[in-house]
Amino acid sequence: MATFASDDKRSTSTLDEKLDAEMQAHVVPAIAEFDDPNLDKEAVLLEDDSPYPEVRSAVANTDDPDMPVSTFRAWVIGLIWAILIPGMNQFFYFRYPSVTVGGIVAQLLAFPVGRAWARFMPNVKLFGFQVNPGPFNVKEHVLITIMATVGYQSAYATDIIAVQRVYYDQVYNFGYQWMLVMSTQLIGFSIGGIARRFLVAPPSMIWPANLVTCALFNTLHSQQYSGMGNRGGISRERFFTYAFLGSFAWYFLPGYLFGALSFFNWVCWIAPENIVVNQLFGYYTGLGMSLVTFDWSQIAYIGSPLASPWWASANVAGGFVFFLWILTPILYYTNTWYSKYMPISSRGSFDNTGASYDVSRILTPESTLDLEKYQAYSPLFLSTTFALSYGLSFAGITATIVHTGLYFRKQIWIQARRSLSEQPDIHARLMSRYRQVPEWWYSIIFVVMFVFAVICIELLHSQMPVWSLVLALVISFVYTVPIGMIQAITNQQIGLNVITELVIGYALPGRPIAMMMFKTWGYITMYQALTFTSDFKLAHYMKIPPRPQFAAQVIATIIAGTVQLGVQAWMFTNIEGMCSPDQKNGFSCPGTEVFGTASIIWGVIGPQRQFSKGQVYYGLVFFFLVGALAPLLSYLGTRRWPNSFFKYVNFPVIFSGVGYIPPRPPSTTCPGRSSASSSTTLSAAVISRGGRSTTRLTDALRHTDILSAGLDSGVAISVILIFFILQYPKNGSIGQHTIATWWGNTVSVNTADALGTPLLPIPADRGFFGPETW
Repeated sequence: MATFASDDKRSTSTLDEKLDAEMQAHVVPAIAEFDDPNLDKEAVLLEDDSPYPEVRSAVANTDDPDMPVSTFRAWVIGLIWAILIPGMNQFFYFRYPSVTVGGIVAQLLAFPVGRAWARFMPNVKLFGFQVNPGPFNVKEHVLITIMATVGYQSAYATDIIAVQRVYYDQVYNFGYQWMLVMSTQLIGFSIGGIARRFLVAPPSMIWPANLVTCALFNTLHSQQYSGMGNRGGISRERFFTYAFLGSFAWYFLPGYLFGALSFFNWVCWIAPENIVVNQLFGYYTGLGMSLVTFDWSQIAYIGSPLASPWWASANVAGGFVFFLWILTPILYYTNTWYSKYMPISSRGSFDNTGASYDVSRILTPESTLDLEKYQAYSPLFLSTTFALSYGLSFAGITATIVHTGLYFRKQIWIQARRSLSEQPDIHARLMSRYRQVPEWWYSIIFVVMFVFAVICIELLHSQMPVWSLVLALVISFVYTVPIGMIQAITNQQIGLNVITELVIGYALPGRPIAMMMFKTWGYITMYQALTFTSDFKLAHYMKIPPRPQFAAQVIATIIAGTVQLGVQAWMFTNIEGMCSPDQKNGFSCPGTEVFGTASIIWGVIGPQRQFSKGQVYYGLVFFFLVGALAPLLSYLGTRRWPNSFFKYVNFPVIFSGVGYIPPRPPSTTCPGRSSASSSTTLSAAVISRGGRSTTRLTDALRHTDILSAGLDSGVAISVILIFFILQYPKNGSIGQHTIATWWGNTVSVNTADALGTPLLPIPADRGFFGPETW
């Protein structure tokens, strides 16, 4: 045991050791072929450390190859998290409001669990494995975290299965569902193996997001505290515990006892039947000008504002005010897109009578478009915010490309060339002692998953030819390395979802199932490849042997996907009214509704009948041009006034932040991706990530990742207990005539906001709105 303790201690690189290593390093003047803006301003090459200051500040430049990694303890704890976190997140995914349990929760909680295991478990062998290999070390901790996070989000393909059930009345067996999820989740790993040599080993591929994770690992295992300077402070574990308990206890108020605190549309209470007031100030189908909520699950619905840099929150704040509070009312009240006949904000689609669009009325028995039925029924209409979100998505595509070209072209060009020929840094040299993953491992994954994909599309009548599967994979393969380089350097990823929707919408119109599958293989394959690569870079920094890490990723992904399918199947079988808009426990499936609406827009009807010239939403196409031109304004402003506010303006952040509508209503898309008031959220972001004061409050807020993780975890556990103890038993009759009916739980829903009342009734003389022919 003493030997392990010594190894564990020897593996931790403290600040003093890092400084000593840099002082003793052999320094050679750098003669750079290119001007690399990311390199140290002192222009020196440190042989015994990274040439990039961000990496040096967060990553240890030492390694202990004898430290246990793939231990029985690490696998047990890691696989438990690989079951719990994906299962919880799949459960929450179908609920509104919801919360996502992030990887930092597993990272933080695995630490005390691992230490308790090391202290209390016996040092015996079980099935030939040593149960307690000694002190819990940082490499085990990293492996556990990778297993917990590789599949923690709801698998994208589960929405295909849900949409088939809800929209197209197609329910297939578990074998089909499992092969579909596995193929979409794992085939990207084979691409990641190829991209590894370009995106992991080169020192210039720094992956900024991983540096934060590395810093937290090193901090936890060097026993730092949450207080800053010489003030000391409570330990991180205790700080997390306090945040968790407070969040857990508080959520019983907005989540069960006093629901109006969650949907705090207080202005609508004053004038519940005034349509304009409810449209502007409402939270359900309004623009959220009521400005406040007391529910953390609303605030963090699409990401914690505490984790957003203040300048990013400021960008989203400006975009939110302009697009949602200025442009949206102008479009709506001028009846653009016939919007007055629909709610101002909704994640659903409508026909020309104002009813929900009934896709079954335009489908053939094979679930493809019947053109005659479509022309006899209705074109598809969207609420103003939903339509605007597509325009912002179009703008985001071109804005990201142009912004990256303007601001990062030099870094990308330099580092892309260096990645092919640059010499390994200290981290690559330390990793060279470990055996790499053989190429045939990746080949096996690709072949097996490709076979799974072919089975799914051929045997189950998806209307998707095999050549389109190949095309989707080619799109992912081609974009993985260049987009990966952009993400590794700038921490921005360009999504392929809209691009793939456009391609398949024009290539195979009228086939919704094929569209959903093509989009998933075309987009998620690349996304999973970069997730895999990012984890490999994390392991590279933390000196985790590649083979155990590869096995952990693959096995954890299989387990996570299987668990999510099981949770989803249980929910559709046992929760009454699942995915209905008025589901009593909030399981209205907002993400599935948007996915299903997209399948109608891009798959059934097709983009040529929605966005081509002469169609209702043709004007949205010009957002591609807006997105291309907008970054030029901030770039030219920065060149002319280098120290002005222009240097903080980031149009990709503006377009993507506001474009999260839907499935999120505008109230949940306030600055910093929150549902609280813009001023509250922006202030939190500024305090936590921006200016510093000398107070203890600010010192605590500097550890906002831990605070955010505690709040998220508390809400998550509270939601589960409320549902399974107070809402699910006795067919939901507990408190049905008492708590559920008192003023605090009914005042927010007895409004025009909650009812989604449009401004104008359907014209009586025509019986419908919109064009005469389509």
